[in-house]
Amino acid sequence: MDPTVFFFYLFAAVTVFSALRVVTARNPVHSALFLVLTFFSAAAIWLLLKAEFLAITLVLVYIGAVMVLFLFVVMMLDINVDRMRQGFWKNLPVAAFVGVIVVLELIAVLWHQFGTIQASYAPRLPADYSNTKALGALIYTEYVYAFEIAAVILLVAIVAAIALTLRRREGVKAQNVSEQVRVRSTDRVRLVKMPGRPATPPAAATSSAPANGIEPQK
Repeated sequence: MDPTVFFFYLFAAVTVFSALRVVTARNPVHSALFLVLTFFSAAAIWLLLKAEFLAITLVLVYIGAVMVLFLFVVMMLDINVDRMRQGFWKNLPVAAFVGVIVVLELIAVLWHQFGTIQASYAPRLPADYSNTKALGALIYTEYVYAFEIAAVILLVAIVAAIALTLRRREGVKAQNVSEQVRVRSTDRVRLVKMPGRPATPPAAATSSAPANGIEPQK
């Protein structure tokens, strides 16, 4: 067997296994770690396809930034796993049916588009070929509208996420920056003049015992 084909099936099997473990692991932290393994395996497949830019982007962006943030958030949140799994087995048949349909559709589309393509059909690339340059030229020429639409959708998602975090909640204290900027010195301190009271004389001694508690001898 060709080494490239062997490693492709190896990384593909690891990718499928880790992806299944993402949704079946009982611990959310383990699910995030399995997702990291999935990204690593997918990056290795990109390397086998000679798409080095996509592979290093997947590692640096998703594993180095996004997944680390997800892992920190999961570790800081107090997630009730038992409550999240309520109704899991009840909805499992429907979820499995939908998942099988999606997988069959993906197989049909990929087989129809790339089932008859052989590795020998690929043209030989020159020594100074840059897949980064080719990818950029393809995105900003043929797929420029799809790229812009995806960027707008991501921007709307970011704005929606920020808006959800800034909603009013009862019992939560927050700063009003506009009021803090408009405040004046007279609003911070208020001087109040009050009438004075005469000092009261000290109370007379009620005992004739000396201060040191020692009674003189007779």
